[in-house]
Order: sequence, then C-alpha cells, then structure tokens
Amino acid sequence: MRKIINSHCHIYPADIAARAVAGISEFYHIDIEMNGMSDGLIEDGKKACVVHYLVHSVATKPTQVHTINEFIASEVKKHPGVFTGFGTLHPDSEDVEGDLKHLMDLGLKGVKIHPDFQFFSLAEERAIKLGQVIRNAGLPVLTHCGDFRYKLSNPDQLAVFLKELPGLTVIGAHLGGWSMWSEVEEKIAGRYDMYVDTCSSLRFMDKNDAVRLMRKFGTDRVLFATDYPTWDHASEIALFNALELTEKEQEQILYENAAKLLGVGV
Repeated sequence: MRKIINSHCHIYPADIAARAVAGISEFYHIDIEMNGMSDGLIEDGKKACVVHYLVHSVATKPTQVHTINEFIASEVKKHPGVFTGFGTLHPDSEDVEGDLKHLMDLGLKGVKIHPDFQFFSLAEERAIKLGQVIRNAGLPVLTHCGDFRYKLSNPDQLAVFLKELPGLTVIGAHLGGWSMWSEVEEKIAGRYDMYVDTCSSLRFMDKNDAVRLMRKFGTDRVLFATDYPTWDHASEIALFNALELTEKEQEQILYENAAKLLGVGV
C-alpha cells in the first residue's frame, strides 16, 4: 500500500471555518463540501491512504499573524506525526522578524504566503524583503502562484521573486501558476530551482501538458496536494493516477519528495 503526503492543506478554527470556506468558494466560484477543519481533513485523507499533511493558513492583516500561527501550532501538537505546520507572515507587519521568531518558537517549519489574498506582488520590494527574512532563517516558503484575473503572483512576478532570492527554498503552489501553465512552462520551469505542488491544477489541465510540465521542473521537485478544503482526496488522486507517469515518478510525487523536504519519517 503506497503512502501519500498531502502538501497543501488550509485549516481553520471551528468558529470561523464555515466563513472561511464560504470565502474560498466565492473567490474561486466553486462549491466546497468539506468543513475546512482538521477533523474533516484527516477523515477524508484516511480514505485515500494519506499519512501526513502540510497544514497552514494565511493572514490577510498583520494583526492576524500571531493568532493564526498559534492555532496552526496547536493543531500540529494535537496531531503529532500527522501534521507539519507552516506559519503565516504579512509584508505590512511592523515587525516581520519578530513575527518570524514567534513562528519558529512555536515549532512551525515554514511560511505560507498568498499574494492575491494579502494584496502584494511577488515582484515588489516588500515581497523581496519578506523573502530575505525567511531565507535568513533557513525556512522554506510556500506561495500561491498564478491567476489570470490578477497580476500579483503570475509567472512574470514569480520570476522576479526567484531571481532576487537565490538560496530561498520556494514551493510554488498550483504547478507554479494556476490557469497560466503555458507561461509557467515558458518562463519558470527548468530555469529556476524550486518545488511545485499539484493542487487545483490537474483537473484544469490536459494530462500530457501536466506530465510535460512536471518533468520540466523535475519530478523530484513536485509535491502531491489537494488544496483542502477545495477538493477531496479521492478525486485528486484519481486525476493523478490518470497521468502517464512511471512508478518511480509517482512515488516521488506522492510521498518521497515531501518526506525529504519536510523531514517526515526522520
């Protein structure tokens, strides 16, 4: 039985989960059936042999940073060996370095940012400064990438971020650029050293295009993910299984790459 790590999961406290899920539904114009909480994530993942989850959330205001990070850390402690937690930072915080120290003191292992929700461009100075702080701490950053409706995290902006921050471990969500994969292939894949995850991508792409893009990044740099609570594990794994990847490539993407990056099983 193969093991799977889900490398992109949003979770929320019970008192705001319904509102958060509704907000995601409205933003992406989709219907979401899962509850956005840890119990729903684990229950759905068990049906698909998922053994570990990278969990996070995003602060849309600087005042939310500490509260969100404390929540993510508390969920990691409730689920030892099952969750790895990434914290959040906001580029408009008056004390980004202090926020990062607090995040690390909580035991969180990386940072999640979402330019489209946090209203900053990956190419602007405050994004580069944020990346420098994260790089100096030796942590990876998972960033939302791409959306044809905006110009904040698309391939042009991502290319600047990557060029200005050599040595920073970057995970580009949505295969490096949701809805803009041809530009990702042209401007990013094979040119920059980064990881990408598969979430919210495979159902919108031609299967051959998806495989070609993964191989251009390198299948040792691709992480399986579902974008919980947006999509369920069963349907995302079915989409992944339909790709014409070798058994070794499947093992890398489903488990091995994330295990090495996150230190799972070490």
